[in-house]
Amino acid sequence: MSTDSRNTTTNSDKKAESFKISGDWKKQSEQLKEKFNQLTDSDLKFEPGKENELLQRVETRLNKKREEVINIINKCEV
Repeated sequence: MSTDSRNTTTNSDKKAESFKISGDWKKQSEQLKEKFNQLTDSDLKFEPGKENELLQRVETRLNKKREEVINIINKCEV
C-alpha cells in the first residue's frame, strides 16, 4: 500500500490559498505597522490578486507562519 502525498491539502492550506484582503487595507496596514514596527510600507504593499506575495513578505519580516500572519491581519480588519 503506497501513499500519495500530492493531494494532501489541509484546511489551513486552503484557508491560506483563499485568503483575501477585506476592509480598508490602508487603515489595516497602519495598524500592523504600529503593532509591528519592523514592517515597512514595501512589506505591506497590496495589489489585488497578489495576496500571496503580501503574505510571504509579512511572514518573512515577522518570522511567522502563514496561518499566524493571516490571523494577525484578520484581527486588524476595519
